[in-house]
Amino acid sequence: MLGLLPLLATAGNGVPKKSVILQGIDIDSMQVRLDESDLQPLEGIWYYPNEEMTLGIERYRGEHNIGYRIILLDSPDINVMPGTVIGYIAASAVDSKYQLWLYSQRDKVTLLKPLECVATLNARATTLTFDPPHWKVKVRVNIARFLPSLFNGVSIIPEKVGERLPVGFRKIYPEGGDGNPFNRIRYL
Repeated sequence: MLGLLPLLATAGNGVPKKSVILQGIDIDSMQVRLDESDLQPLEGIWYYPNEEMTLGIERYRGEHNIGYRIILLDSPDINVMPGTVIGYIAASAVDSKYQLWLYSQRDKVTLLKPLECVATLNARATTLTFDPPHWKVKVRVNIARFLPSLFNGVSIIPEKVGERLPVGFRKIYPEGGDGNPFNRIRYL
């Protein structure tokens, strides 16, 4: 039974069903953590203008190819504490495309229900954009259907809504890897 607990605590794709709060993480401590590591293009401090949040993205050793976690560093919403993990990112077969999970509901200070979408990192690694899933429901009534008592004359069809302008994060630290291209040796 104890071996099943980690499986029950995730959303089936390795993403925990509930967020965690990492103590002692803010913008300054995240800068120090980033300066002390060999940065990947996705790592850094990002600004999410739609929610006026400052976020940190760092490497994470998770399950099922989840390689990064997104940590809240600063927000005008005082109900979410700095250090709260608000999402996770996994690499895909395409260099610039990622699976992104962001928590979509809140229960007091805990975030719940991670929703998945596809994120795109631009060539300079300065923006990470994503288009959250949009769905609408179509109800179709067909009274002329053959054998309506056998084949229901009412059907409900989910349909994806057309494309919208993507939302996303804008990197604010380090800009271009502290002036150096990523994956080049930085002497500290």
